[in-house]
Amino acid sequence: MLPARMSRRSAIHALGLASAWAISPLRAGLAQAATQNVPGFIDPLIARMTLEEKAGQLTLMASAWGGDRAAGLNPPGGSTNFTAQIEDAVAGRLTGVFNVNGATMALRMQKAVMQRSRLKIPLIFAADVIHGHRTIFPIPVGEVASFEPELAQRTARVAAFEASGAGIDWTFAPMVDIARDQRWGRAMEGAGEDVLLGRLFAAARVRGFQGDSLAADDAIMACAKHFAAYGAAEAGLDYSTVDISERTLREVYLPPFQSAFAAGCGTTMASFNEIAGVPSTANHWLLSDVLRDEWQFRGLVVSDYTGDEELIAHGVARDGRDAARLAFLAGVDMSMESDLYRLHLPSLVRDGLVPEAAVDRSVRRVLAMKAMLGLFDNPLRRIDPAREAARSRRPEALALAREAARKSIVMAKNDGDLLPLARATRIALIGPFSSGAHDIIGGWSVYGDDAQGVDLATGLRSAGGQITVVPGCGIDAPLPGGIEAAVAAAQAADVVLLAVGESQEWSGEAQSRTEITVPAAQQRLAEAIAATGKPIVVVLKNGRALALSGAVRDASAILITWQLGSESGHALAEVIYGDYGPSGRLPISFPHESGQEPYHYDHKSTGRPQAAGPLQPYKAHYRGVPDTALFAFGHGLTYGKISYSDLAFDKPVLSRDGSITISAKLTNHGRRSAAEVAQLYIHDRAASVTRPVRELKAFAKVTLEPGEKRDVQFTLHRTDLTFIGMGLTPTVEPGQFDVWIAPSAQDEGVHGTFEFVDAV
Repeated sequence: MLPARMSRRSAIHALGLASAWAISPLRAGLAQAATQNVPGFIDPLIARMTLEEKAGQLTLMASAWGGDRAAGLNPPGGSTNFTAQIEDAVAGRLTGVFNVNGATMALRMQKAVMQRSRLKIPLIFAADVIHGHRTIFPIPVGEVASFEPELAQRTARVAAFEASGAGIDWTFAPMVDIARDQRWGRAMEGAGEDVLLGRLFAAARVRGFQGDSLAADDAIMACAKHFAAYGAAEAGLDYSTVDISERTLREVYLPPFQSAFAAGCGTTMASFNEIAGVPSTANHWLLSDVLRDEWQFRGLVVSDYTGDEELIAHGVARDGRDAARLAFLAGVDMSMESDLYRLHLPSLVRDGLVPEAAVDRSVRRVLAMKAMLGLFDNPLRRIDPAREAARSRRPEALALAREAARKSIVMAKNDGDLLPLARATRIALIGPFSSGAHDIIGGWSVYGDDAQGVDLATGLRSAGGQITVVPGCGIDAPLPGGIEAAVAAAQAADVVLLAVGESQEWSGEAQSRTEITVPAAQQRLAEAIAATGKPIVVVLKNGRALALSGAVRDASAILITWQLGSESGHALAEVIYGDYGPSGRLPISFPHESGQEPYHYDHKSTGRPQAAGPLQPYKAHYRGVPDTALFAFGHGLTYGKISYSDLAFDKPVLSRDGSITISAKLTNHGRRSAAEVAQLYIHDRAASVTRPVRELKAFAKVTLEPGEKRDVQFTLHRTDLTFIGMGLTPTVEPGQFDVWIAPSAQDEGVHGTFEFVDAV
């Protein structure tokens, strides 16, 4: 287990809005935070249960009455008859259902169980509440661009407030998978490519979902997923094989889970993928040796959707019964959707293949979770149709959605200070994402509605903009006369806003892409508009990093806008017109070409690194393409002009039990205020194991008025230098370290060195 630091925060105050983040110790918190308190009534209740009822408590199924959107994302594989599903619940064959259709549905099921079942064990209602419930916030990777974990905690809190009002007890979020291959569609659900951001946002979202008390009627249980290394799938292909070293697993992919558990997350979901030939759902080393024995996790492990049944297709289980045996003995407490535990666990116990004591232990975890959620005290705690309506899309929730959307926007380019635009500017708003109730809220939204979202055209008009709207083409197909109409509109305008990118249906589960580019029809439109000579602002819609080219890459200004949720259009208008300065930074690297993937800023140098300057033969780069990003991790421009200077250390040497404080001066030479994200990176020059070229260790978001100068400072300790060493244990070695305080992972900023000496 990594004893690296996770939650220490050094604050910098600039106009009341600035914070710096670094990592703090986890070891002490992991076991305690993820331990369930088991009330005294639970063991006597288990003693009264039949094997069939125990298996039922370990069986979770999709709601038969889940609505069209829920059914499309997670189609019910069992009974699609709601009445029959109620009877299963009353008979003790279900622990609960997921992606439910509101409080009215949950009320009918829960009342039936509490009135008619033998043991009166309340159901649990779960859902995919990924980035909002009815009020939809930016997709998770977009929200991480804010570099404000506290913002993610607030949006998760509102999501829990709304979802719990609809009868939901448990969310299958946050997704904490590190994503370093942007071909993978589920990159949109996580925190990007960096471990520090992954840890901080995992913990923040857990705190937001769970609130101050899990028993409160506005709290829902979080579930850190997918355990583990799902984001490392070969070639970015969803569900595909993962084959990585244990060092990489422990150093990159496991730490966000540790942070989630340290924040109190009591459940996790086994991932679909295999690791080194063993599917996670059958991986005893991962689910038991590491998770339970090493980390002392005492919470609940649930399979992913039919994950146990998929052991047959993986080729490690002979049939459903064998799959149930393998998954359960590996450490999966609850089976989702396959029904294999209900069908086979009783006979596996009777045949001596699964110990009944192990079944009791898993049932105890399920019942303890229900008790923590207050369901035994009040099974209807979160089920109230009137409260559901009262909590939905409240003004303060929509205001937060607007704030989150603004802070998620990244200005990647702004040649000639084209942005912000004056309201008198005549704008040709062109592209398939310019208007209409589509592609607003983003992927993986079970309960959101594009029709309730604000599109870009509406946002600009509401802000007083003068716009002409022409789609020009479809998302991936031309429109008759579309380019001609778009060119005419561009010629009559002062500036073109080109709203292009990828549909929200193109990212998410099972949406891997071989070419992460703007679709050909949109690229042709962009080239035609560029030929008019009009200045172009690209408003990029994306759920992943894209490889931009031609007129899109060469536009005067580029706004990376993700999928911003309910208040998308209003937030974009505020940034475009300068009411709010762009402050987002990239949590993922944008490559020059799709073929660079997987690409991440904290790569190794190789023995033949390409130095800055012209490409050299026999060095580490593709033909004609540098081993860099088009837009680097951490990159993002402001409406100010920020410079970095005067790097300083409070001492030249860091000792074992000491600290070193590193500072730099930021100056805003521009005419507008700006929120700058100063980032501290280190590089271990010589270690027993090769180290990344840079690693983010802290960052600070600080607001600077025109002409203002302000110092930022960061404090490092020995544990900030920790890596997984030769013996696969946390290691810190003496030596020299490079350090940068810079505006991105690829920017020099200010650079210096310090020494670590392993002595007090």
